[in-house]
Amino acid sequence: MHDDITDIPGIRVGHDTDLEAGTGCTVLLCDPPAVGGVDVRGGAPATRETDLLRPLYLVERVNAILLTGGSAFGLEAAAGVMRYLEERHQGFETGVARVPIVPAAAIFDLGLGSSQVRPDAAAGYRACERASGGPIEQGSVGAGTGATVAKLGGSAQAIKGGLGSASMQLPDGTMIGALVVVNAVGNIVDPGSGAIIAGVSGAGAVQGQGPHPFSNTTIAVVATNAALNKASINKIAQMAHNGLAQAIQPAHTMFDGDTVFALALGAETTLPPDPAATAAQVSLIGAAAAATLARAIVKAVRQAKGLHGIPAIADRAQRSE
Repeated sequence: MHDDITDIPGIRVGHDTDLEAGTGCTVLLCDPPAVGGVDVRGGAPATRETDLLRPLYLVERVNAILLTGGSAFGLEAAAGVMRYLEERHQGFETGVARVPIVPAAAIFDLGLGSSQVRPDAAAGYRACERASGGPIEQGSVGAGTGATVAKLGGSAQAIKGGLGSASMQLPDGTMIGALVVVNAVGNIVDPGSGAIIAGVSGAGAVQGQGPHPFSNTTIAVVATNAALNKASINKIAQMAHNGLAQAIQPAHTMFDGDTVFALALGAETTLPPDPAATAAQVSLIGAAAAATLARAIVKAVRQAKGLHGIPAIADRAQRSE
């Protein structure tokens, strides 16, 4: 096990990173296609194909999830993911063509590096070509390249965010994984102790001009090898948001576009015939997804590197030694 989302059989992850421009994208490829769900909590999301994931809509499974920088411009990278999948004859069969299902979400990173360079279709295609089931590179990479956190007091106090991933196994063998891009307005805290890992406390947290309304958002994917239906995986996406609240303070503000996708890669979508057993299974996986996501958030910030004048907590630790 790698302690990341590729511990879920069938998931491959690839990055495209542009350090000079301070942006990038990350793709999660699902083989086989996964039952998908989503829950959007932030007030300023930039998303694609999220309605399709809700229980009332037709398509049951997704082929990939794209997380990207570049704000809404960066959603163009999904076209490259679609082209990659179409070339491999993957997608929803319509009778005249297979249409790859690629939901996506973006962070606003235009203030770091170049605001004129954003992930495009070519970047999304490259990320697919680089996808593997091995250990995931984390920190200032892929969609986390231009991420920053702890901006309650304005961008001058910002600390480098990034991309993180984690996994866990339940006693019955069920696997849960999470991958997150942390670009939050809030501080990052240790979920166990509540100690601030990245940010400032007290009066220092509110000095300055305050957060820019378009410079934030945490986007994530949680996944499991359990066999779940669309309603159940949407509930797990909802519960996984608790992981943001555990590790980001505050979360889900009007300055954030917090979005969590959820994937079930089990071969069948049959659930226990007893409704109480089904509820218990979904609740247990949802709670584990939240805890795993919180840990991935901390890993993202701890593994980030300073970029374009924004320091990382690792840089500050080295200076104090």
